[in-house]
Amino acid sequence: MVAPKTITIIGGGLAGLTLGIGLRQRGVPVTIHEAGSYPRHRVCGEFISGRGQATLTRLGLQDLFATAGAISAHTTAFFSATKSTAPRPLPAAAICLSRFTLDAALVEKFLSIGGEMQTGQRSPLENFDEGSVRATGRRAAVEPGGSRWFGLKIHARNVTLAADLEMHVSPQGYVGLCKINGGEVNVCGLFRKRAGDFGSAKNWRAFLGGLPNSPLQQRLAAAGFDESSLCAVAGLSLQPQQAAARSEISVGDAITMIPPVTGNGMSMAFESAELAIAPLAEWSRAEMTWSEARKKIAHDCDVTFAKRLAWAKWLQRLVLTPSLQNPLVTLTARSDWFRRMAFERTR
Repeated sequence: MVAPKTITIIGGGLAGLTLGIGLRQRGVPVTIHEAGSYPRHRVCGEFISGRGQATLTRLGLQDLFATAGAISAHTTAFFSATKSTAPRPLPAAAICLSRFTLDAALVEKFLSIGGEMQTGQRSPLENFDEGSVRATGRRAAVEPGGSRWFGLKIHARNVTLAADLEMHVSPQGYVGLCKINGGEVNVCGLFRKRAGDFGSAKNWRAFLGGLPNSPLQQRLAAAGFDESSLCAVAGLSLQPQQAAARSEISVGDAITMIPPVTGNGMSMAFESAELAIAPLAEWSRAEMTWSEARKKIAHDCDVTFAKRLAWAKWLQRLVLTPSLQNPLVTLTARSDWFRRMAFERTR
């Protein structure tokens, strides 16, 4: 019997680690190259909702979340600077867990089943030839006109939420609040830096703290912030991309980002990794060519995510239009159909 060929994964985030675990479960030799180190904080909503939970079940990772201290989210509420909704039940409970904790747990799982990992240095590979998978996260982008999207995240204590998940919108962007393990709340936001704007994202309180007298500012007024958890990411691309347009095999945000307003980014990372496992395992056993594996993975990802991305792009535009923010919160408060439709179409 011919020994299986090794898969090299560049990037050890959610998608890369999940793919590595899934391949090791099938006996495929895997090496992950991660430029950073573990554990560390990442800009992330830190909750999983939608089909990604089914992926975790199929890969046998639900117990890992429970052991790591994940909690469930059952309700959500929406806020503008002057309007709000009452807490409403989620169509299905979400799983909430700090990325600091989750990434470390996934690394431990990967190593325990025979995976190999190189951390603290960039991969020596200059391109993604046969046997190499890109899981490097978002591809930095600048919008026409020179504006850039950036994200900020910090953990806080002494924050009382009206719902397990809260979304606060304002003319400068939006901030999501989420209960996570350890009694903390994840405070994560998306904002736009326009060309010629010399304001610094280092002034994180001006962005994450909310506008004066807004529900967000009131919510965080007495918060104790863990500044060691503060992190930022810039150059986010919110334009949907197709996997079929890539010349290499990619998973997670390396294919495309879904607008964070949907809260579906973590789920898509898990889902895309699962879609790549079987074709890559077949390539490893010489049962499929690399080109066939790439086309199969790209097709399945595009079919799985196309409608979700289209709806998310539409929703993102509505949420970020200042004149529509109050009407949207009012509509969400009055129409359970609209709330459920927006949730289900982006998952």
